[in-house]
Amino acid sequence: MTKIETDICVIGAGSGGLSVAAGAVQMGAKVVLIEAGEMGGDCLNTGCVPSKALLHASAEGLDWDAAHAHVRATIERIAPHDSVERFEGLGVRVLKGFAQFTAPREVMVGEVRVRARRFVVATGSQPFVPDIPGLAALPYLTNETIFDLPERPAHLLVVGGGAIGIEMAQAHCRLGCEVTVIEAQKALGREDPDAVALVLKALEGEGVSIHQNTSVSAARAHADGIALDTSAGEITGSHLLVATGRRPSIEAMGLEKAGVETGPGGIVTDARLRTSNRRIFAVGDVTGGAQFTHVAGYQAGLVVRSALFGLPARARSDHIPRAIYTTPELAQVGLTETDARATHGAAVEILKVELTANDRAAATGLDTGFLKVMVARGRPVGATLVGEDAGEQIAFWALALASRLKMSAIAGTVLPYPTVAELSKRAAGAYFSPRLFGNLWVKRVVRAVQRFVP
Repeated sequence: MTKIETDICVIGAGSGGLSVAAGAVQMGAKVVLIEAGEMGGDCLNTGCVPSKALLHASAEGLDWDAAHAHVRATIERIAPHDSVERFEGLGVRVLKGFAQFTAPREVMVGEVRVRARRFVVATGSQPFVPDIPGLAALPYLTNETIFDLPERPAHLLVVGGGAIGIEMAQAHCRLGCEVTVIEAQKALGREDPDAVALVLKALEGEGVSIHQNTSVSAARAHADGIALDTSAGEITGSHLLVATGRRPSIEAMGLEKAGVETGPGGIVTDARLRTSNRRIFAVGDVTGGAQFTHVAGYQAGLVVRSALFGLPARARSDHIPRAIYTTPELAQVGLTETDARATHGAAVEILKVELTANDRAAATGLDTGFLKVMVARGRPVGATLVGEDAGEQIAFWALALASRLKMSAIAGTVLPYPTVAELSKRAAGAYFSPRLFGNLWVKRVVRAVQRFVP
């Protein structure tokens, strides 16, 4: 048996784990990194990277084979950055295998025992598959398998109208598949309804059939491939993608032997991302919070600060952006209009600027989209963007919320003309216009200055 003593042991080589390992080792800590699967985790291999590559390829008009070749090439291009070789080059000791806690400060990886001063659990999540009668006997797909299909589905059924389901629906429709989405509630239900309406209208215009508020009661084999019994009747297709959410990957890790509390959402942490065992931190999807690569990376930075320097670092969630990469894109940071009204009541103001009011949009033929900003007491508390490159444009408002900027800072920012980013300036103008141009006292001051100041 091999025994290893280290400062930091990171379990999971996805975004969060890799960020902790790279940061810690470059600051002088001894680091062991353990990964049972592929380096880069879900994001690189079965999540963000392949899904966005497939969306791009489908928008470019590539055929099935060329689109999937682009997906593979994209993963291969990024993989070296997340590779064993790179991290060993940084000084990290990488162990391939499944980690199991045997004590509060020890894990076993095969025949290797690792004892560490601090642990970081970053094992991510895996597809959640609902208990639909008959489903387990069928060859259904998840995000972990859909990118490996050798041939184009004739008719793809998608159970789940969240981000994954809607993105894959549009991509496969553009690749020549008939696509039907079945969602038990509202498609993209956590997002702004006005923005969602534009996205769904675009998908339906391209040929995607979307059944909202439609439950699935059973699944079975059919002459066409697969049949679903739903509240809207029988729906048949050749292939089935299950995109009904994700669940934390914590099975068989022996967390109970380490004194780590878990709950329905995964590992329970405090605001500093510490578990009930104060020597063990957890980041990313495994904590049951917002399941985004950039959240795991953000949390990793806080853990490095806390574990290496002993400095307090509390995780925030009010400034975390998210994006859905359909055409049009939909991006959000902070509170939606509904949440802002519920949180701030009469104190909230809603500013909405249509993309058609933007000169760059007019020059480039963009006519679908808008910016909506939620403002309370002079500061933005949320922003919704829908339209081309909304995922890029939301960065402006992510910075504003992260830095707790006032609307006056937005109004005072100079942007190049013409750019779509000027929508943000226009929103700030909409906030200040009634305060300046409709204010009687402002007009009196102006008249007095003009009369008495030489």
